[in-house]
Amino acid sequence: MTTSAITVSGLRKAYKDKVVLDGIDFEVRAGSVFSLLGPNGAGKTTTVNVLTTLMRADGGTVRVAGHDIATEAKAVRAAIGVTGQFAAVDELLTGQENLQLMVDLSRVPAQDGKRVVAELLERFELTESAAKPASTYSGGMRRKLDLAMTLVGNPRIIFLDEPTTGLDPRSRHTMWAIIRDLVADGVTIFLTTQYLEEADQLADRVAVLDGGRLVADGTPDELKRQIPGTHIRLRFSSAAELDAAARVFTDATREPEALALRVPGDGGTKSLRALLDRLDEHSLSAEECSVHTPDLDDVFLALTGHTTEAAK
Repeated sequence: MTTSAITVSGLRKAYKDKVVLDGIDFEVRAGSVFSLLGPNGAGKTTTVNVLTTLMRADGGTVRVAGHDIATEAKAVRAAIGVTGQFAAVDELLTGQENLQLMVDLSRVPAQDGKRVVAELLERFELTESAAKPASTYSGGMRRKLDLAMTLVGNPRIIFLDEPTTGLDPRSRHTMWAIIRDLVADGVTIFLTTQYLEEADQLADRVAVLDGGRLVADGTPDELKRQIPGTHIRLRFSSAAELDAAARVFTDATREPEALALRVPGDGGTKSLRALLDRLDEHSLSAEECSVHTPDLDDVFLALTGHTTEAAK
């Protein structure tokens, strides 16, 4: 049976008259990736700060790794790792020295320290750069080192607050691969991000935070299905077939240059089967048939009123 790594109920936080978190509720399954989305100022980082005991909540209850953050903060900190928006590496130290510093500050037995450092350097492909100052590292290398430092204590729950902000596409995909490997090892990831593709690629569940409230919570596919725009795209081999199909599906949208027709539908097998049956009834055949659903950009815009570009 799957257990909960994080449970949040009625979480509230305000700064004077400004309410940042207005009674939010969610649950994160152990061994999964939970992604919290929202525009700037939505309360994502505040949520992370509260859940990681860096900030006290004004109301509600939160349990992380089975511990109450208000009364068992020390136990919570022992179970988690945190990687913030900006790499928290000491640029005057080498990569190896940064990791050794974390070993010295952690509960890792002294006799195991060198082995742990060597394993993390190898895992994150930093061995060749281990003796170089972190100031010479690229942005992607610094983020990898930062995450490696987070893993020194072998936490089972890791909070990643916009971990790939500012990274080039290659470095971002490398970070995604590392996150997937962590989850495969049973680690729970709490991810905040403004890159909707990132949430779509990684998250088992997505929650959308806007104005201090959760406006949606579900799997990426569930959220996409809530947004109008799902359609079945049929491509034909001739304009005559396209015209004939358009007469059958009067509510469809034509793409004349592509010889394609977009037929509204929910994308389910039942509606797809009905559509294909109608084609057969009229002796029509499509060269290609594909189901298109709204992406998380569409979801984000529909739920928050912001485009992803405006949110950054």
